[in-house]
Amino acid sequence: MAMMFEALSERHIEFIRAQKIYFTGTATADSRINVSPKGMDSLRVLDPKRIAWLNVTGSGNETSAHVQADARMTVMFCAFEGAPLILRLYGRAKVIHHNDPDWAALYSQFTPLPGARQIFDLAITHVQTSCGMGVPLMDYKGERGALEAWAEKKGGSGLHDYWALKNQNSIDGLPTHIVARNNG
Repeated sequence: MAMMFEALSERHIEFIRAQKIYFTGTATADSRINVSPKGMDSLRVLDPKRIAWLNVTGSGNETSAHVQADARMTVMFCAFEGAPLILRLYGRAKVIHHNDPDWAALYSQFTPLPGARQIFDLAITHVQTSCGMGVPLMDYKGERGALEAWAEKKGGSGLHDYWALKNQNSIDGLPTHIVARNNG
């Protein structure tokens, strides 16, 4: 049975910290729905009503475009090991780019990751748990490392060139502002 909460409990926070993967979901009224898997050491619980996650360079930038047009975001965690549980965080997010005033303080919460392009700051409005009994048991084997190696090889100017070529608009044509707000 699903249960709703107004904030994260200590039990929820412990569960989040133990997860190796989470999923983000965003959309605007007129866009496609985007669901993205996230891994690495990229998420921090800032307090019971707020999380932040460090977004690294990828093939698209849908989440950024969506959040700038419509701040709604859902973050979902699933237990693939141990007792079954699904935990969803509903809220309103904002995108923090390198040159934004909040970047330095938020980025200091993370272990630096090659290719870091944005931070998403989610103000949680609701927390939902559900059983998760249909989620399969799976074994974690480790991080792939390929994305970090790719970003390191590109280097700073190569990443900026990639953002200009591949990350400025969503697949529906919504702007991400990544070049303008990360210039420098």
